[in-house]
Formats: sequence, structure tokens, C-alpha cells
Amino acid sequence: MNRLRDRLILIFLAATLAPLAATIWITTSILEESVDTSSTSRLDTLSKSLGVTARGLYERASEDLKRRAQAGAIQPRKYEPLDRASWPDAIKVFSGGLDGERVVRSGEEGNRLDYLVRHGNEIWSYSESLGEVAMDRLTREIRDARRAVEEANERDLRRGVKRTYIVLAAAIWLVSLALLVYLAHRISRPIQELTTGLGNLAAGDLTARVQARRDDEIGRAIGAFNNMAGRLQESTERLVYLRQLASWQTLARKMAHEVKNSLTPIRLTVEEMLVRYDDADRGFMEQATQIVVDEIETLERRIRAFSQFAAEPPVQPGEVDVNGLLQERIAFLKTSHPEVAYDCRLAESAPPVVADQDLLKGILTNLLENAAEAAGEGGRILGVTAADGGRVSIEVHDSGPGLSEQARSSLFQPTISFKKRGMGLGLSIARKSALLNGGDIIVVKGELGGAGFRVLLPVATHGIQTHPDRG
Repeated sequence: MNRLRDRLILIFLAATLAPLAATIWITTSILEESVDTSSTSRLDTLSKSLGVTARGLYERASEDLKRRAQAGAIQPRKYEPLDRASWPDAIKVFSGGLDGERVVRSGEEGNRLDYLVRHGNEIWSYSESLGEVAMDRLTREIRDARRAVEEANERDLRRGVKRTYIVLAAAIWLVSLALLVYLAHRISRPIQELTTGLGNLAAGDLTARVQARRDDEIGRAIGAFNNMAGRLQESTERLVYLRQLASWQTLARKMAHEVKNSLTPIRLTVEEMLVRYDDADRGFMEQATQIVVDEIETLERRIRAFSQFAAEPPVQPGEVDVNGLLQERIAFLKTSHPEVAYDCRLAESAPPVVADQDLLKGILTNLLENAAEAAGEGGRILGVTAADGGRVSIEVHDSGPGLSEQARSSLFQPTISFKKRGMGLGLSIARKSALLNGGDIIVVKGELGGAGFRVLLPVATHGIQTHPDRG
């Protein structure tokens, strides 16, 4: 459940619903007062009254015109059939009809009345002006007023304004709510992922990471969490490894002590047997004695290796030039492996590191010796230095067959090797030395097709102190 998102939505609802309701209530109240339809009612009454008045005026003017024409008070204008082509349209329309007389409007916008009467084939027209009263304009204005009243009644303006306002306000609010839900989801999702990552990390999952998708405060917090989780994972893995080494060291000390105690009397007894044996079989005894002594020396060499592995060497850190040290180790070992080609790719401005120079020499010697043995005759070895993120790295790559997945899983675990030149403890001792110097050794992808190892070391600062981690 995304509680942060839900809280943001509830805050939005609480902060907007009350003001929205108050705004709608106040606005509709104002509309009640401001949107007054009484003018429409007055217009309806006035238009009807004008219509009745106009009809009465027209009827009285028509009757008066007829009476005066019949009394001879007005002289008619006579239209003869020979002049029909020049007759006005109203006269032509009247002559084509069956009425004996008719009153029609004429003049500008109907401000005159014409009384048309048939006299045989002639049409007599009696005219009288209505003054400023234009019947056509008055009729049109009354008609327009009636249409406006009918449209207003159909629209119901007050209700329409209220509905429009409420719908518009609700639409804006819903759009804002949808936008807030989207933004709240975008804001709360990385926080929820970060909380989940912290929970997984607290539960012991050291591989817990959160994908950083943004470059703001939340993105920087996620980056800090990933960095912290990575460092915690490294520290835990180192601690576990050092604890494993501590167990192996205890076992190595006991084993070295017990085997050494047994080898010394064996050597002395064999040598005494050789002294007391007859001269007739002395050649055989010398050969057998030499074989036993050689094997005892091999076992003693392995005991010394275990003693070295079990020892707690004093760490004396100082500033070390990694470029110079790598070149010096390659030059030192190149004569022992002339069949292998060495190459270097050095960082131009690699800062000095904090390390015990003797321990670092032992690390590089072990890695370069292993690389030469893996590369074989005609093989290649590449040494690389680089600086990044407050640490300096030294890499050793070879062109050998590389490492299998099984070998990778137990590469730094102490083992007993019965190879002529190997003890099985070299990489364990090398990684232990790197950890004592505040760094580590990790396996990387080989650039020459074989194995690749990277030694990580801290950059030197003004105050150099002995690293506290031991064993």
C-alpha cells in the first residue's frame, strides 16, 4: 500500500473540496442576484402591447383613409392599362387579384398607406402618410422582440449559467485530481521503492538496490542508498572472508606445529640409518635416503607457507607510486619468464596510494607469477593502472585459458596444492594483504582472453594511519 500517495491525495481533497464548495455556493448566489430575467418579462409584455397598438393604429389609419377617399377629400392617382409596364409592384399585384379594394403599406419602411380601388380597367390609388410611424420597421422590431423572448424562455438563462459553471468547476477539479494522482504516484513511487530497499537491506539482503530514474533530492537519496548498500556488501564480504581466514590460520598453525614435530625425528632417524648401514648396500640406502629427505624438505616448504599464511604481519602503510612499483615488479620478473611478453598501460596522473610497500610487492609478484604460468610460452601479460572514485586500481591480465565458473567460486579460498611450485595459498595470502591495506582483489574480465585481476587501493591523504583490520 502506497501510504504517501494516499496521504497526498487526501490532503488535496481536504484542501480543495471545502473551498470548491464555498466557491460554487457564493458564485451561484451572486448569479441569482446578477442574472435577472425580469427584463425579459418586461420585454415580453412591451412587445405584446406594441403589437396590439400597432394593429389598432393600422386599422384606424386604414378606415380613416377609406372614409376620406370615399368622401372625395383625397385625390386619387389613376393607373391606366396602357401604362401597365410602369406600374409599381403593389399595383400589379392588386390588379392581378380579385379584390375590389385593398389597403397596402408603401413608402420608406411602410410609413405610407395606399388605398387601392378598381374603377373598370383603371386602378385608383389614394395615399396618406403616417408621419414618423414606419409600419414595416415597427412590425420587424416587434417580431425580433418576440423571438428574443422565445429564445430566452427556451434557454432558461439562470439555470444554464448555474449548470455551466458547476460542470466547468467540476471538470477543472477532476483534471486537477487526475494530475495530482499522477504526480503523487511519480513522487511516492521512488520513495516506496527506497523504503522497500531499506527493508530488504535490513532483512539481510545485501544485494538490494534501487534503480535511480531522477536527478533530484530523491534521486540523490537513492544513489546514497545504493552506494551505502554496496559498501556494506563489500565490508560484509571482507569480514566474512577475514573470519574464514582466521579459522584457516588457526588450523594452519596447529597443522604446521604438528607436522614439524613429526618431520624432525624422521629426518634424524633416516640420516642415522644411512650412517650405520653396511657398505655393500650403501648406494641403495643413499638413494632412498635422498628421496625421503627431498620429500621432507617439500613438506617443510609447505609448512613454511602455512606459517606465513597463519602469521599476522605488521602493516606499515606509506605513500606508494603504483606506476613505478608495477614497472619494477615486471622488470624483476621478466628475466625469470623470458618466454612471456609483458606490456604496461599506465595512468598518466595516478595519485599515490596508502599501502605497505612490501605487502603490495608480494601481491603483484603473486599475480604476475600466476599470469606467467597461465600464459605459458609465447603468451602475453598486461599490467594496467587507473584512478577512479577515490581509489587506484592495478590490473593484471594474461592470455591464458581463463577461469572456469567453478574456479571463480573458490578462487580466494585457502586450499592445499600438490603442484611442484604451488602451495594453494598464494591468492588467499594476496587478498589478505590487500584487505590489510584497506583495499581488495576482485576478478575482472580479461582483456587478453584469459584471466584478469584488479587490486583496489585507497588514495593517499595527508594523514596516513595504520589500517586497523588484522587477520
